[in-house]
Amino acid sequence: MNKIWNKKENQMLIMLAFFSISIGLWGNFRQLWLQDNHFSVTQISNMISIGTFISVIGIALIGKYVTLNKLKNTLTFIVIIKFINMLALYYLNGTSQMELINLTIIIDIVMEYIIITSIYPLITTVVKNNTIYSKRKLTEYLFKDIGILFGGIFIGKSIAGILVNYNTCLIISNIFLIISIITMMNIKINYAEERKKASIFKYILKSKILSLYLLYMFIGTIAMTTALGLKMLTLTNYFAFSDNIATNYLLIIGLLADGIGILALKYLTPKNDYLTIVIKFGIRFTGYVIAFISNNLMITLIAITWSLLISTAYENIIEGVYINRVKNEYQLSFANIRYIIRFLGEAIGVFFCGMMYEIGLKYMFGLAAIFMIFQIGLAYYLIHLRRVEKVQ
Repeated sequence: MNKIWNKKENQMLIMLAFFSISIGLWGNFRQLWLQDNHFSVTQISNMISIGTFISVIGIALIGKYVTLNKLKNTLTFIVIIKFINMLALYYLNGTSQMELINLTIIIDIVMEYIIITSIYPLITTVVKNNTIYSKRKLTEYLFKDIGILFGGIFIGKSIAGILVNYNTCLIISNIFLIISIITMMNIKINYAEERKKASIFKYILKSKILSLYLLYMFIGTIAMTTALGLKMLTLTNYFAFSDNIATNYLLIIGLLADGIGILALKYLTPKNDYLTIVIKFGIRFTGYVIAFISNNLMITLIAITWSLLISTAYENIIEGVYINRVKNEYQLSFANIRYIIRFLGEAIGVFFCGMMYEIGLKYMFGLAAIFMIFQIGLAYYLIHLRRVEKVQ
């Protein structure tokens, strides 16, 4: 155990693991918690979109004013703010303080996204390669699923005379958040930061591959969240799943996705990168188109299931290969810009998801498929550019 703990990258992954359990447990029920507090689907969608958009501003400020050697202390402070904010949410449950709930939910989303954004740049102060990037992603996904598991097991049950409801899951989530805070405080990092030679914008614009990668990610995020930005509401309202069944469905699919991700990383990565895109996105696109045309609930559920199953696979090729092109001294700034673009895409996608949700289920997937056409085209072109670069 000491051997594992003594590696700083493992310490960071352990902190991320506890944080992800907290996010999985609370994030899975956040939409339903809001619905129970009399917020409509449109209000929930708008709230998530606004929170995601404001997180962009927070990430931009982190990128501008926080250097890598100060990042750990900044993150610790932000996790503590999230802990206090979640306590406030716990006590606001069931009250008529709608505006205050709105504000605290937005703060919760902003803090969550800033933390998730900054973990990998923190890890790069110790080590940087495609494998550690995939480990970071798999840790986040796997332990989010463990959080969902806790929720699926206990939701609706009575333990020691206490009924486990959405608010109970919120406070249990905060306990895991405390553990992540303690873990973060015990990580010691000594990093001598290199002097930046140019602005991050000039650095990105000099690279056609990095510029197009950011555009690809923006469009891909819009596509994903347009279809799946309101998963729990979609499953419980359109498919008539109970919250327990919906949670167990997402848990099982999430755990299988983690397993596929691990297998893909170790054994299943195709030698042909074009085949990777077909597996990860081509089949998903086909499923969305069929779901739109058929307007059939079972086909739509199959499309959702495949999309979630393949979500963690091939991250080392789809994401890591581009991120690890960036020099260490630009990692934090690039990560901030990458997540700013991603969260802008997410804010737009969730907004579209809320609009399409009100019109009809099939329109969520039809609109997502349109965005995927551009996403897949950019993915193929990026592979072409990398191959030309390698030959040269």
